[in-house]
Amino acid sequence: MSIVFVGIDLAKNVFAVHGVNEAGKPALVKPSVARAKLLELVASLAPCTIGLEACSGAHHWARQFTAHGHTVRLMAPKFVAPYRLSGKQGKNDAADAAAICEAVQRPNMRFVPIKNLSQQGQLGIHRVRQGFIEQRTATINRIRGLLAEFGVVLPLKAHTVRREATGFLEALPGWATTAVGAVLDALPPLAETNPRCAQTNAPIARRRGRAR
Repeated sequence: MSIVFVGIDLAKNVFAVHGVNEAGKPALVKPSVARAKLLELVASLAPCTIGLEACSGAHHWARQFTAHGHTVRLMAPKFVAPYRLSGKQGKNDAADAAAICEAVQRPNMRFVPIKNLSQQGQLGIHRVRQGFIEQRTATINRIRGLLAEFGVVLPLKAHTVRREATGFLEALPGWATTAVGAVLDALPPLAETNPRCAQTNAPIARRRGRAR
């Protein structure tokens, strides 16, 4: 019997693969497949349905496997978790691959759409911008926290913090001036990068009706 469903536990370097035949019996059990060998192994299989958890690198592998004629289904890890075996031996790479293989066969399973290269790039822009926003917010809060230790309480607005914190530098004692000054120096690059990402987002949003 040919393999009809395959579950792959993704990792950085070593992957676990679990495949079952038409009778639901394990026909391909490989708990340790090197990254360089994974695509070769999948390419050698007859077209089948491959299940992956929607984690880092999943969309890349989904595109690679689809190019070899397979049907790839991505699933949120929380939907795979109920199919993992319980007990001491239940949580390992091989068991995870078996759970993914089981989950992908469920008729009511909810799947994650596979992103193409363009969509993946756009998501990268959004993630980078969000990361810069979080870094800027954390940096501003760090400045406010440092100054609060010396009785200086600043409002939440970013431009107000930058302006007023600079004015208080000379009044701070010793090393406090160095500490606050160092954090203030980190703000301009973060403030400049966010608008550049926003400018990149603008044409993306205009091309997508749902973003208008």
